[in-house]
Amino acid sequence: MAEDTRYDVVVIGSGPGGYVCAIRAAQLGLRTACVEVYPTRGGTCLNVGCIPSKALLESSERVAALEHGLAEHGVSVEGVSFDLAAMMKRKDDIVGKLTGGVAQLLKKNKIASITGRGRIVDANTVVVTKEDGAEERLATDAIVIATGSKPSPLPGVEVDKDRVVDSTGALALPEVPKHLVLIGAGVIGLELGSVWARLGAKVTVLEYLDRILPGVDGEIAKAAQKVLAAQGLEFVLGARVQKAEVDGAEVTVTWKDAEGGEHSVVGDRVLLAVGRRPYTEGLGCAEAGVELDKRGRVVVDGDYQTSVPGIFAIGDVIAGPMLAHKAEDEGIAVAENLAGHAGHVNYAAIPSIVYTHPEIAGVGKTEEELEAEGVPYEKGRFRFGPNGRAMALGETEGLVKVLAHKETDRILGCHILGARAGDLIAEVAVAIELGASAEDLARSVHAHPTLSEIVREAALDVARRALHK
Repeated sequence: MAEDTRYDVVVIGSGPGGYVCAIRAAQLGLRTACVEVYPTRGGTCLNVGCIPSKALLESSERVAALEHGLAEHGVSVEGVSFDLAAMMKRKDDIVGKLTGGVAQLLKKNKIASITGRGRIVDANTVVVTKEDGAEERLATDAIVIATGSKPSPLPGVEVDKDRVVDSTGALALPEVPKHLVLIGAGVIGLELGSVWARLGAKVTVLEYLDRILPGVDGEIAKAAQKVLAAQGLEFVLGARVQKAEVDGAEVTVTWKDAEGGEHSVVGDRVLLAVGRRPYTEGLGCAEAGVELDKRGRVVVDGDYQTSVPGIFAIGDVIAGPMLAHKAEDEGIAVAENLAGHAGHVNYAAIPSIVYTHPEIAGVGKTEEELEAEGVPYEKGRFRFGPNGRAMALGETEGLVKVLAHKETDRILGCHILGARAGDLIAEVAVAIELGASAEDLARSVHAHPTLSEIVREAALDVARRALHK
Protein backbone atom coordinates (compact mmCIF):
# COMPACT_ATOMS: atom_id res chain seq x y z
CA MET A 1 0.00 0.00 0.00
CA ALA A 2 1.30 3.41 -0.99
CA GLU A 3 2.20 6.03 1.60
CA ASP A 4 -0.74 8.14 2.80
CA THR A 5 -1.67 11.17 0.72
CA ARG A 6 -2.87 14.05 2.94
CA TYR A 7 -5.87 16.27 2.30
CA ASP A 8 -7.84 18.86 4.23
CA VAL A 9 -11.10 17.14 3.25
CA VAL A 10 -12.03 13.88 1.53
CA VAL A 11 -15.51 13.67 0.01
CA ILE A 12 -16.85 10.15 -0.60
CA GLY A 13 -19.29 10.27 -3.51
CA SER A 14 -19.37 12.46 -6.62
CA GLY A 15 -23.11 13.06 -6.96
CA PRO A 16 -24.56 16.58 -6.81
CA GLY A 17 -23.89 16.81 -3.08
CA GLY A 18 -20.39 15.35 -3.23
CA TYR A 19 -18.92 17.11 -6.24
CA VAL A 20 -20.42 20.49 -5.30
CA CYS A 21 -19.08 20.10 -1.75
CA ALA A 22 -15.65 19.29 -3.17
CA ILE A 23 -15.69 22.27 -5.53
CA ARG A 24 -16.76 24.71 -2.81
CA ALA A 25 -14.09 23.36 -0.46
CA ALA A 26 -11.46 23.80 -3.17
CA GLN A 27 -12.68 27.33 -3.89
CA LEU A 28 -12.12 28.13 -0.22
CA GLY A 29 -8.53 26.91 -0.36
CA LEU A 30 -8.91 23.44 1.11
CA ARG A 31 -6.88 20.62 -0.41
CA THR A 32 -9.64 18.29 -1.51
CA ALA A 33 -10.14 14.75 -2.80
CA CYS A 34 -13.36 13.26 -4.19
CA VAL A 35 -13.70 9.47 -4.16
CA GLU A 36 -16.15 7.70 -6.50
CA VAL A 37 -16.68 3.95 -6.91
CA TYR A 38 -18.03 4.26 -10.46
CA PRO A 39 -15.93 5.24 -13.49
CA THR A 40 -18.07 8.29 -14.29
CA ARG A 41 -18.80 11.24 -12.03
CA GLY A 42 -22.16 12.78 -11.15
CA GLY A 43 -23.72 10.04 -9.04
CA THR A 44 -27.23 8.68 -9.41
CA CYS A 45 -28.68 12.02 -10.49
CA LEU A 46 -26.57 12.48 -13.61
CA ASN A 47 -26.04 8.83 -14.51
CA VAL A 48 -29.30 6.99 -13.80
CA GLY A 49 -31.67 9.50 -12.20
CA CYS A 50 -32.65 13.12 -12.70
CA ILE A 51 -30.94 13.77 -16.03
CA PRO A 52 -31.66 10.63 -18.09
CA SER A 53 -35.26 10.52 -16.87
CA LYS A 54 -35.83 14.13 -17.90
CA ALA A 55 -34.33 13.42 -21.32
CA LEU A 56 -36.79 10.58 -21.88
CA LEU A 57 -39.67 12.61 -20.45
CA GLU A 58 -38.96 15.38 -22.96
CA SER A 59 -38.69 12.96 -25.89
CA SER A 60 -41.93 11.22 -24.95
CA GLU A 61 -43.69 14.58 -24.56
CA ARG A 62 -42.69 15.46 -28.13
CA VAL A 63 -44.29 12.24 -29.33
CA ALA A 64 -47.47 12.91 -27.35
CA ALA A 65 -47.66 16.47 -28.68
CA LEU A 66 -47.41 15.25 -32.27
CA GLU A 67 -50.07 12.61 -31.72
CA HIS A 68 -52.55 14.57 -29.65
CA GLY A 69 -51.62 18.20 -29.13
CA LEU A 70 -51.22 19.93 -32.48
CA ALA A 71 -54.65 19.67 -34.07
CA GLU A 72 -56.03 22.58 -32.02
CA HIS A 73 -53.18 24.70 -33.37
CA GLY A 74 -54.22 23.90 -36.91
CA VAL A 75 -51.26 21.61 -37.48
CA SER A 76 -51.91 18.22 -39.07
CA VAL A 77 -49.39 15.41 -38.71
CA GLU A 78 -49.79 11.95 -40.21
CA GLY A 79 -47.86 8.75 -39.67
CA VAL A 80 -46.16 9.70 -36.42
CA SER A 81 -43.49 7.22 -35.42
CA PHE A 82 -40.50 7.20 -33.12
CA ASP A 83 -37.16 5.46 -32.85
CA LEU A 84 -36.69 4.20 -29.29
CA ALA A 85 -33.00 3.47 -29.88
CA ALA A 86 -32.46 7.06 -31.04
CA MET A 87 -34.25 8.34 -27.91
CA MET A 88 -31.99 6.22 -25.74
CA LYS A 89 -28.89 7.42 -27.59
CA ARG A 90 -29.91 11.06 -27.09
CA LYS A 91 -30.41 10.35 -23.39
CA ASP A 92 -27.02 8.65 -23.13
CA ASP A 93 -25.30 11.49 -25.01
CA ILE A 94 -26.72 14.06 -22.59
CA VAL A 95 -25.58 11.96 -19.64
CA GLY A 96 -22.11 11.63 -21.17
CA LYS A 97 -21.75 15.38 -21.65
CA LEU A 98 -22.81 16.19 -18.12
CA THR A 99 -20.78 13.51 -16.36
CA GLY A 100 -17.78 14.50 -18.43
CA GLY A 101 -18.43 18.09 -17.45
CA VAL A 102 -18.32 17.20 -13.76
CA ALA A 103 -14.99 15.45 -14.26
CA GLN A 104 -13.65 18.60 -15.93
CA LEU A 105 -14.92 20.78 -13.09
CA LEU A 106 -13.09 18.63 -10.55
CA LYS A 107 -9.92 18.88 -12.60
CA LYS A 108 -10.31 22.63 -13.11
CA ASN A 109 -10.58 23.13 -9.36
CA LYS A 110 -7.50 20.98 -8.74
CA ILE A 111 -9.47 18.34 -6.84
CA ALA A 112 -7.99 14.84 -6.69
CA SER A 113 -10.62 12.68 -8.40
CA ILE A 114 -10.04 9.13 -7.22
CA THR A 115 -11.86 6.09 -8.60
CA GLY A 116 -12.47 3.25 -6.16
CA ARG A 117 -14.57 2.20 -3.19
CA GLY A 118 -13.97 4.47 -0.22
CA ARG A 119 -14.01 2.99 3.30
CA ILE A 120 -13.73 5.03 6.47
CA VAL A 121 -11.12 3.71 8.89
CA ASP A 122 -11.34 6.56 11.38
CA ALA A 123 -11.96 10.31 11.39
CA ASN A 124 -8.66 10.95 9.66
CA THR A 125 -8.28 8.03 7.29
CA VAL A 126 -10.07 6.79 4.17
CA VAL A 127 -8.90 3.66 2.35
CA VAL A 128 -9.78 3.48 -1.34
CA THR A 129 -9.93 0.03 -2.92
CA LYS A 130 -9.32 0.16 -6.67
CA GLU A 131 -10.86 -2.14 -9.25
CA ASP A 132 -7.69 -4.24 -9.37
CA GLY A 133 -7.74 -4.69 -5.60
CA ALA A 134 -4.95 -2.22 -4.88
CA GLU A 135 -5.51 0.11 -1.93
CA GLU A 136 -4.69 3.76 -1.44
CA ARG A 137 -4.76 5.43 1.98
CA LEU A 138 -5.90 9.02 2.22
CA ALA A 139 -5.06 10.99 5.36
CA THR A 140 -7.42 13.88 5.99
CA ASP A 141 -8.60 16.40 8.54
CA ALA A 142 -12.27 15.91 7.61
CA ILE A 143 -14.43 13.34 5.80
CA VAL A 144 -17.75 14.06 4.08
CA ILE A 145 -20.08 11.12 3.37
CA ALA A 146 -22.04 11.88 0.19
CA THR A 147 -22.79 8.40 -1.10
CA GLY A 148 -26.44 9.01 -1.96
CA SER A 149 -29.15 6.39 -2.13
CA LYS A 150 -30.32 3.35 -4.07
CA PRO A 151 -33.75 1.88 -4.89
CA SER A 152 -35.60 0.27 -2.00
CA PRO A 153 -36.51 -3.43 -2.27
CA LEU A 154 -39.93 -4.97 -1.62
CA PRO A 155 -40.37 -8.46 -0.17
CA GLY A 156 -41.80 -10.83 -2.77
CA VAL A 157 -40.67 -8.71 -5.71
CA GLU A 158 -37.25 -9.66 -7.04
CA VAL A 159 -35.64 -7.24 -9.48
CA ASP A 160 -34.19 -9.41 -12.25
CA LYS A 161 -33.23 -6.40 -14.45
CA ASP A 162 -35.28 -7.87 -17.28
CA ARG A 163 -38.98 -8.41 -16.65
CA VAL A 164 -38.86 -6.78 -13.22
CA VAL A 165 -36.80 -3.59 -13.11
CA ASP A 166 -36.07 -0.71 -10.77
CA SER A 167 -35.74 2.93 -11.82
CA THR A 168 -32.34 2.32 -13.40
CA GLY A 169 -33.66 -0.52 -15.55
CA ALA A 170 -36.75 1.48 -16.53
CA LEU A 171 -34.46 4.04 -18.18
CA ALA A 172 -33.10 1.45 -20.59
CA LEU A 173 -35.91 -0.90 -21.58
CA PRO A 174 -35.19 -2.40 -25.02
CA GLU A 175 -38.80 -1.97 -26.18
CA VAL A 176 -42.02 -0.27 -25.18
CA PRO A 177 -43.91 -2.55 -22.78
CA LYS A 178 -47.36 -3.69 -23.81
CA HIS A 179 -48.49 -3.53 -20.18
CA LEU A 180 -46.27 -1.96 -17.54
CA VAL A 181 -47.24 -2.68 -13.93
CA LEU A 182 -45.88 0.09 -11.75
CA ILE A 183 -45.49 -0.60 -8.03
CA GLY A 184 -45.45 2.73 -6.23
CA ALA A 185 -47.12 6.05 -7.06
CA GLY A 186 -44.31 8.30 -5.90
CA VAL A 187 -42.29 10.79 -7.90
CA ILE A 188 -39.96 8.35 -9.65
CA GLY A 189 -42.69 5.88 -10.53
CA LEU A 190 -45.08 8.45 -11.98
CA GLU A 191 -42.37 10.14 -14.03
CA LEU A 192 -41.15 6.89 -15.58
CA GLY A 193 -44.68 5.54 -15.90
CA SER A 194 -45.58 8.69 -17.83
CA VAL A 195 -42.71 8.11 -20.25
CA TRP A 196 -43.84 4.64 -21.20
CA ALA A 197 -47.53 5.53 -21.22
CA ARG A 198 -46.88 8.30 -23.77
CA LEU A 199 -44.95 5.88 -25.91
CA GLY A 200 -47.88 3.47 -26.03
CA ALA A 201 -47.72 1.22 -22.97
CA LYS A 202 -50.73 0.42 -20.86
CA VAL A 203 -49.73 1.41 -17.32
CA THR A 204 -51.31 0.07 -14.13
CA VAL A 205 -50.17 1.77 -10.93
CA LEU A 206 -50.39 -0.15 -7.64
CA GLU A 207 -50.00 2.09 -4.58
CA TYR A 208 -50.03 0.95 -0.95
CA LEU A 209 -51.42 4.26 0.35
CA ASP A 210 -54.87 5.67 -0.32
CA ARG A 211 -53.39 8.52 -2.36
CA ILE A 212 -50.61 9.19 -4.85
CA LEU A 213 -47.49 11.30 -4.29
CA PRO A 214 -47.03 11.08 -0.51
CA GLY A 215 -45.57 14.33 0.79
CA VAL A 216 -47.16 16.46 -1.93
CA ASP A 217 -49.96 18.84 -0.90
CA GLY A 218 -53.16 16.76 -0.81
CA GLU A 219 -55.27 19.03 -3.01
CA ILE A 220 -52.56 19.15 -5.65
CA ALA A 221 -51.98 15.38 -5.54
CA LYS A 222 -55.70 14.68 -5.93
CA ALA A 223 -55.93 17.01 -8.92
CA ALA A 224 -52.79 15.45 -10.43
CA GLN A 225 -54.28 11.97 -10.15
CA LYS A 226 -57.29 13.03 -12.20
CA VAL A 227 -55.07 14.52 -14.90
CA LEU A 228 -52.80 11.46 -15.06
CA ALA A 229 -55.78 9.10 -15.12
CA ALA A 230 -57.15 11.05 -18.08
CA GLN A 231 -53.80 10.44 -19.79
CA GLY A 232 -54.32 6.69 -19.44
CA LEU A 233 -52.62 5.72 -16.17
CA GLU A 234 -54.83 3.30 -14.22
CA PHE A 235 -54.55 3.71 -10.45
CA VAL A 236 -55.23 1.04 -7.83
CA LEU A 237 -54.88 2.59 -4.38
CA GLY A 238 -54.66 0.73 -1.09
CA ALA A 239 -52.91 -2.13 -2.86
CA ARG A 240 -50.51 -4.13 -0.70
CA VAL A 241 -48.32 -5.98 -3.19
CA GLN A 242 -47.51 -9.53 -2.13
CA LYS A 243 -45.40 -10.92 -4.94
CA ALA A 244 -44.37 -10.71 -8.59
CA GLU A 245 -43.96 -13.98 -10.47
CA VAL A 246 -42.16 -14.16 -13.81
CA ASP A 247 -43.29 -16.74 -16.36
CA GLY A 248 -41.48 -16.27 -19.65
CA ALA A 249 -42.45 -12.89 -21.07
CA GLU A 250 -45.22 -12.33 -18.51
CA VAL A 251 -45.18 -11.16 -14.91
CA THR A 252 -48.10 -11.69 -12.54
CA VAL A 253 -48.30 -9.20 -9.69
CA THR A 254 -50.51 -10.15 -6.74
CA TRP A 255 -51.79 -7.70 -4.16
CA LYS A 256 -54.29 -7.46 -1.32
CA ASP A 257 -56.79 -4.68 -0.82
CA ALA A 258 -57.65 -2.99 2.49
CA GLU A 259 -60.20 -5.72 3.31
CA GLY A 260 -57.71 -8.51 2.65
CA GLY A 261 -59.13 -9.51 -0.72
CA GLU A 262 -56.53 -10.85 -3.15
CA HIS A 263 -56.15 -9.57 -6.71
CA SER A 264 -53.66 -9.94 -9.52
CA VAL A 265 -52.66 -8.28 -12.77
CA VAL A 266 -50.49 -9.61 -15.59
CA GLY A 267 -48.03 -7.43 -17.48
CA ASP A 268 -44.94 -7.92 -19.58
CA ARG A 269 -42.79 -5.58 -17.46
CA VAL A 270 -42.89 -4.51 -13.82
CA LEU A 271 -41.30 -1.34 -12.45
CA LEU A 272 -40.59 -1.40 -8.73
CA ALA A 273 -40.50 2.19 -7.47
CA VAL A 274 -41.30 2.19 -3.76
CA GLY A 275 -38.71 4.73 -2.72
CA ARG A 276 -34.98 4.87 -2.06
CA ARG A 277 -32.75 4.03 0.87
CA PRO A 278 -29.38 5.43 2.00
CA TYR A 279 -26.35 3.85 0.40
CA THR A 280 -23.92 3.09 3.23
CA GLU A 281 -22.93 -0.53 2.56
CA GLY A 282 -19.18 -1.12 2.70
CA LEU A 283 -18.54 2.42 3.90
CA GLY A 284 -17.22 1.36 7.29
CA CYS A 285 -19.69 3.38 9.33
CA ALA A 286 -20.19 0.78 12.05
CA GLU A 287 -16.46 0.08 12.38
CA ALA A 288 -15.67 3.80 12.58
CA GLY A 289 -18.42 4.42 15.13
CA VAL A 290 -20.69 6.49 12.87
CA GLU A 291 -24.25 6.21 14.19
CA LEU A 292 -27.10 5.21 11.89
CA ASP A 293 -30.80 5.50 12.66
CA LYS A 294 -33.40 2.73 12.30
CA ARG A 295 -33.84 3.54 8.59
CA GLY A 296 -30.14 3.26 7.89
CA ARG A 297 -29.59 7.01 7.62
CA VAL A 298 -26.48 8.65 9.01
CA VAL A 299 -27.30 10.66 12.12
CA VAL A 300 -25.94 14.23 12.03
CA ASP A 301 -26.17 17.39 14.12
CA GLY A 302 -27.05 20.89 12.94
CA ASP A 303 -23.63 21.25 11.31
CA TYR A 304 -23.92 17.88 9.50
CA GLN A 305 -21.34 16.32 11.80
CA THR A 306 -21.87 12.66 12.65
CA SER A 307 -21.40 10.97 16.00
CA VAL A 308 -17.69 10.93 15.18
CA PRO A 309 -16.10 14.41 15.25
CA GLY A 310 -14.50 15.23 11.91
CA ILE A 311 -16.84 12.99 9.90
CA PHE A 312 -19.78 14.71 8.19
CA ALA A 313 -22.67 13.53 6.01
CA ILE A 314 -24.99 15.19 3.48
CA GLY A 315 -27.69 14.42 0.93
CA ASP A 316 -29.66 11.20 0.63
CA VAL A 317 -27.71 9.43 3.40
CA ILE A 318 -29.17 11.75 6.05
CA ALA A 319 -32.75 12.62 7.00
CA GLY A 320 -34.84 14.86 4.80
CA PRO A 321 -36.12 14.86 1.23
CA MET A 322 -33.93 13.01 -1.24
CA LEU A 323 -33.35 15.91 -3.62
CA ALA A 324 -30.20 16.70 -5.59
CA HIS A 325 -30.43 20.42 -4.85
CA LYS A 326 -30.84 19.77 -1.12
CA ALA A 327 -27.65 17.71 -1.23
CA GLU A 328 -25.84 20.48 -3.13
CA ASP A 329 -26.70 23.15 -0.58
CA GLU A 330 -25.77 20.87 2.30
CA GLY A 331 -22.45 20.21 0.59
CA ILE A 332 -21.83 23.94 0.23
CA ALA A 333 -22.73 24.50 3.89
CA VAL A 334 -20.32 21.81 5.10
CA ALA A 335 -17.47 23.13 2.94
CA GLU A 336 -18.03 26.66 4.18
CA ASN A 337 -18.17 25.54 7.81
CA LEU A 338 -14.92 23.59 7.39
CA ALA A 339 -13.27 26.72 5.98
CA GLY A 340 -14.39 28.83 8.93
CA HIS A 341 -17.39 30.45 7.28
CA ALA A 342 -21.07 30.23 8.28
CA GLY A 343 -22.72 27.65 6.05
CA HIS A 344 -26.49 27.29 6.36
CA VAL A 345 -29.45 25.65 4.62
CA ASN A 346 -33.00 26.98 4.93
CA TYR A 347 -35.13 23.84 4.69
CA ALA A 348 -38.31 25.90 4.53
CA ALA A 349 -37.26 27.17 1.11
CA ILE A 350 -36.28 23.95 -0.71
CA PRO A 351 -38.54 23.34 -3.73
CA SER A 352 -39.48 19.91 -5.03
CA ILE A 353 -40.72 19.04 -8.52
CA VAL A 354 -42.46 16.11 -10.21
CA TYR A 355 -41.78 16.17 -13.95
CA THR A 356 -45.02 14.66 -15.14
CA HIS A 357 -47.12 16.59 -17.64
CA PRO A 358 -48.28 18.93 -16.35
CA GLU A 359 -45.54 19.39 -13.78
CA ILE A 360 -46.11 19.41 -10.03
CA ALA A 361 -44.03 21.66 -7.78
CA GLY A 362 -44.06 22.75 -4.16
CA VAL A 363 -42.05 24.66 -1.60
CA GLY A 364 -42.56 25.13 2.12
CA LYS A 365 -45.40 23.68 4.14
CA THR A 366 -48.35 21.77 2.72
CA GLU A 367 -51.87 22.51 3.89
CA GLU A 368 -51.95 19.21 5.78
CA GLU A 369 -48.73 20.06 7.63
CA LEU A 370 -50.03 23.46 8.70
CA GLU A 371 -53.26 21.91 9.98
CA ALA A 372 -51.36 19.21 11.88
CA GLU A 373 -49.08 21.83 13.46
CA GLY A 374 -51.99 24.11 14.37
CA VAL A 375 -50.59 27.04 12.41
CA PRO A 376 -53.25 29.62 11.43
CA TYR A 377 -53.14 30.29 7.71
CA GLU A 378 -54.93 31.83 4.78
CA LYS A 379 -55.08 30.19 1.35
CA GLY A 380 -55.04 31.84 -2.06
CA ARG A 381 -55.80 29.83 -5.22
CA PHE A 382 -55.85 30.61 -8.91
CA ARG A 383 -56.33 28.26 -11.84
CA PHE A 384 -54.36 28.18 -15.07
CA GLY A 385 -57.56 28.33 -17.15
CA PRO A 386 -58.16 32.12 -17.21
CA ASN A 387 -54.50 32.96 -17.90
CA GLY A 388 -53.80 34.31 -21.39
CA ARG A 389 -50.38 32.70 -21.74
CA ALA A 390 -51.76 29.33 -20.63
CA MET A 391 -54.49 29.61 -23.27
CA ALA A 392 -51.93 30.46 -25.97
CA LEU A 393 -49.83 27.47 -24.96
CA GLY A 394 -52.86 25.19 -24.81
CA GLU A 395 -51.89 24.39 -21.21
CA THR A 396 -54.92 25.42 -19.16
CA GLU A 397 -54.94 22.45 -16.75
CA GLY A 398 -53.81 23.17 -13.20
CA LEU A 399 -53.70 25.65 -10.35
CA VAL A 400 -51.42 27.58 -8.00
CA LYS A 401 -52.02 27.61 -4.25
CA VAL A 402 -50.29 30.05 -1.89
CA LEU A 403 -50.37 29.50 1.87
CA ALA A 404 -49.63 32.44 4.18
CA HIS A 405 -49.69 32.94 7.94
CA LYS A 406 -53.07 34.29 8.97
CA GLU A 407 -51.61 36.89 11.33
CA THR A 408 -48.33 37.95 9.71
CA ASP A 409 -49.11 37.16 6.03
CA ARG A 410 -45.67 35.60 5.72
CA ILE A 411 -45.59 33.00 2.93
CA LEU A 412 -45.45 29.51 4.40
CA GLY A 413 -45.84 27.42 1.26
CA CYS A 414 -46.81 27.31 -2.38
CA HIS A 415 -47.98 24.35 -4.45
CA ILE A 416 -48.46 24.22 -8.20
CA LEU A 417 -49.95 21.80 -10.71
CA GLY A 418 -49.50 23.07 -14.24
CA ALA A 419 -47.25 23.78 -17.18
CA ARG A 420 -43.69 24.77 -16.19
CA ALA A 421 -44.50 24.51 -12.50
CA GLY A 422 -40.85 23.64 -11.86
CA ASP A 423 -39.79 27.04 -13.14
CA LEU A 424 -42.67 28.96 -11.57
CA ILE A 425 -41.92 27.67 -8.07
CA ALA A 426 -38.51 29.39 -8.05
CA GLU A 427 -39.85 32.87 -7.35
CA VAL A 428 -41.79 31.60 -4.33
CA ALA A 429 -38.71 29.77 -3.03
CA VAL A 430 -36.83 33.08 -3.19
CA ALA A 431 -39.77 34.86 -1.54
CA ILE A 432 -39.74 32.39 1.37
CA GLU A 433 -35.95 32.66 1.66
CA LEU A 434 -36.28 36.43 1.99
CA GLY A 435 -39.20 36.23 4.44
CA ALA A 436 -41.68 37.82 2.04
CA SER A 437 -45.40 38.13 2.64
CA ALA A 438 -48.18 37.22 0.24
CA GLU A 439 -48.73 40.97 -0.08
CA ASP A 440 -45.09 41.42 -1.17
CA LEU A 441 -45.55 38.81 -3.88
CA ALA A 442 -48.91 40.23 -4.92
CA ARG A 443 -47.51 43.75 -5.28
CA SER A 444 -44.50 42.66 -7.36
CA VAL A 445 -45.05 43.44 -11.04
CA HIS A 446 -45.25 40.30 -13.19
CA ALA A 447 -44.87 40.54 -16.95
CA HIS A 448 -47.91 40.03 -19.16
CA PRO A 449 -48.69 37.63 -20.71
CA THR A 450 -46.83 35.05 -18.65
CA LEU A 451 -47.66 32.01 -16.55
CA SER A 452 -46.07 33.79 -13.58
CA GLU A 453 -49.16 35.99 -13.41
CA ILE A 454 -50.99 32.93 -12.04
CA VAL A 455 -48.63 32.95 -9.04
CA ARG A 456 -49.36 36.64 -8.49
CA GLU A 457 -53.11 36.07 -8.72
CA ALA A 458 -52.88 33.28 -6.15
CA ALA A 459 -50.96 35.62 -3.84
CA LEU A 460 -53.63 38.28 -4.37
CA ASP A 461 -56.29 35.71 -3.57
CA VAL A 462 -54.84 35.21 -0.08
CA ALA A 463 -56.48 38.58 0.72
CA ARG A 464 -59.47 37.71 -1.51
CA ARG A 465 -58.60 40.32 -4.12
CA ALA A 466 -57.55 38.31 -7.17
CA LEU A 467 -58.15 40.47 -10.22
CA HIS A 468 -59.24 37.85 -12.75
CA LYS A 469 -61.13 35.39 -10.57
